[in-house]
Amino acid sequence: MRPKPRRLLRLVLLLVASWLALSVLVVFVLRFVPPWTSSVMLQDRLTAMLDGDHSFQFRHRWVPRESISPYVGIAMVAGEDQKFPFHHGFDVDAIQDAIDAADEGKRLRGASTISQQVAKNLFLWNGRSFVRKGLEAWYTVLIEALWPKKRILEVYMNSVELGDGIYGVGAASEVYFHTTPDRLNATQAARLAAVLPNPERFRVDAPSAYVQRRVAWILQQMGQLGGPAYLDRPAPVRGRVR
Repeated sequence: MRPKPRRLLRLVLLLVASWLALSVLVVFVLRFVPPWTSSVMLQDRLTAMLDGDHSFQFRHRWVPRESISPYVGIAMVAGEDQKFPFHHGFDVDAIQDAIDAADEGKRLRGASTISQQVAKNLFLWNGRSFVRKGLEAWYTVLIEALWPKKRILEVYMNSVELGDGIYGVGAASEVYFHTTPDRLNATQAARLAAVLPNPERFRVDAPSAYVQRRVAWILQQMGQLGGPAYLDRPAPVRGRVR
């Protein structure tokens, strides 16, 4: 006997409500608990296994924010999302600029904020689709609502891909500079930030001329923003323009 339409609708609504509640709970817990992995890490490991890529070596180590050089955070903000301390997860101006560029026939460029990248890295998958962008927007709203900015940046620094199989500043500092994250200087931090958002194409350990120009530009931006102190401003009051 087929279920009645109302019964089916109630079931669908229950499933959706349960998923929404679960997603809120997971994001809230991750405000305090270090994520031991991420969706993108799992996807990359599974892809390497299915492809029989024996050269793939997974490296990741969680490092608390207090044990990371303050230059790393400001370098990534300078290179990726300079309005990070002030927006609510979405850079409206960058989105509009990307749309205008696409309308003019220019190459489509990304406008993702650090908050959006954290949402994608932790919970979603690589690729482009309306479904993924919709889920990314939902998780971005949750992250911005439930986490302070310093937590968002801490998770980003620990989950972002910085090379083939290298995730987070903990592993990257050891592989590329043979040191601990707290001892990274401004130039080393800028080199890590310079390969984003395409660490598969650009390399920290063998920087191309383009990456070297990016390093110089990021260092300049770090100085113009005021250095690490730029990230220590008091958190803006929710509901007001940041």
